[in-house]
Amino acid sequence: MKKNNYIYLYNDNFLSLLTLIKTLWQNKIIPANIKNSNYQQNLFDAVINLSLKEDDQLIKDIQKYLSKEILKTMFYVYLSENPQKELILFYFFGYSVKYKNKVFYYRNITVIDKVLKICKYVSNESHKLKGFVRFRELQNKVLYAEIAPSNNVLILLSQHFKNRLKNEFWIIKDVNRGILSIYDKKEFYLVSEENVNVATLNSTKEELVEELWQSFYKTIGIKERKNDRCRQNFMPKKYWKYILEVSDEL
Repeated sequence: MKKNNYIYLYNDNFLSLLTLIKTLWQNKIIPANIKNSNYQQNLFDAVINLSLKEDDQLIKDIQKYLSKEILKTMFYVYLSENPQKELILFYFFGYSVKYKNKVFYYRNITVIDKVLKICKYVSNESHKLKGFVRFRELQNKVLYAEIAPSNNVLILLSQHFKNRLKNEFWIIKDVNRGILSIYDKKEFYLVSEENVNVATLNSTKEELVEELWQSFYKTIGIKERKNDRCRQNFMPKKYWKYILEVSDEL
């Protein structure tokens, strides 16, 4: 394979990234870097946008030689905020083609070890937030929650709550990224906050419920057994702002 000095751009979605990575490997090109189309290039960057066609058939083709487990791992890395995730996935793709599912056992290879660590980090954050999301009822009876995750895990949480709260209308907002997940009792849709206006005033019932919940939380606590360090191990402080029962402790 031949390495060049170009930065290759892809549309800001996983399918587009897979299409680009597959194309580069087929043409035996090792890029200097890979960035999404929102990348702020500087004066000295040599940038190429191949404008490749994104085809759902690509996933089916890739699954002929990459397992669902490998693709899931790659998707979790894509959801991370690692600044070099695209280039890491490019090299991991090559190792996956070579080693198939055995790739997970080659942790002595730096890129593979990085991928597995990033994947675990994203998975752990998603799992924690499934328990930390606090919905409140709005005046229109829609359930609403705000989160501020380190990684872009809103789609993972949405899939969870689609099954968990399938008979409710709900909205989850990723405050850090300005993205909302809106569920209509059938499907959820990820939209930019710029494209939707949500009135987030609590219902009268919600005000009472929140007051009762905070009172209950403080009442059951045993002052003599309070252990802030232990609590933060299970409930990291970076999530407290949107957790009703502890938000007033910040």
